[in-house]
Amino acid sequence: MIFDAHCDVLMKLYLEPGSGAFQSKGSLHITYPQLIQSSSKIQLFAIYIPSYLKPGQRFQAALEMVNLFHNKILKPNPKMKFVTSKKDIEGLSEGEIGAMLTLEGIEAVEEDLTKLEILYRLGVRSVGLTWNWANAAADGALEPRGGGLTNFGEDTVSFLNEKRLWTDVSHLCEKAFWDVMDSAEYPIASHSNAYSICPNPRNLKNDQIEALIKKNSVMGITFVPPFLNKKGTAEISDVVRHIEHVCSLGGEDHVGFGSDFDGITETVQGLSSYVHYDNLINTLQRYYSEKQVRKFLFQNFFKRLPD
Repeated sequence: MIFDAHCDVLMKLYLEPGSGAFQSKGSLHITYPQLIQSSSKIQLFAIYIPSYLKPGQRFQAALEMVNLFHNKILKPNPKMKFVTSKKDIEGLSEGEIGAMLTLEGIEAVEEDLTKLEILYRLGVRSVGLTWNWANAAADGALEPRGGGLTNFGEDTVSFLNEKRLWTDVSHLCEKAFWDVMDSAEYPIASHSNAYSICPNPRNLKNDQIEALIKKNSVMGITFVPPFLNKKGTAEISDVVRHIEHVCSLGGEDHVGFGSDFDGITETVQGLSSYVHYDNLINTLQRYYSEKQVRKFLFQNFFKRLPD
């Protein structure tokens, strides 16, 4: 079973709303046939607002993506089940796949926590505060200023704590990361790698990884080649190096996967779409026990879902 904590299928469907891409075998990195063919159990679908949208358009775009989630992901595919809780996941039957909504950057709520509450009521269960740049909540990983949480950001984290939602630290700058770690009750990193292996500003430094571990959290190793190494191309062995590093810091029970499929243009050799998770699993089984592999693939993220 696989719990993948991040993909951008909804963004692709938003950009091509008339397409049947999710139903076809190969037009996206993640498609329904691939999820059925592979060992998918839980797939998180991010609501990501394209940066060219202006204030006043962003919340509407988020609602349109929720609608696409229901009409393109769930409705045509009886084995795809909408899940919002650990109990929902435990209730999945053999062969059924849970689909959960997340929010990547709070630009969509336009400084209005009522809009965030609406998205919560519509099923969003994990919220990343920023994408790469600054917004009303905090600065992102590529924002030169590197500022921490704003008052609105603190209010957002308080809301997430109250509703028992994940606060996703992927994409935050360092200062904002530490502010979140001080205030969030349910922090995760949905798709980030280890900075000491690949010094990309989107990756987490050792003390950040250790802080997540200390907070009984989890980080999803992502399949973005520039986050895996500096060579320009990446292989499955690079993914394993990042897992091994997190484990060396005490993170065996705190590492999972957040592929970022359909949010990337370049892919890992041998891991170019969801169906190739099998190649990763085969590699992991050469280095780790079956129990460890099950933790990485599913259990570590699943058990961190708030009850």
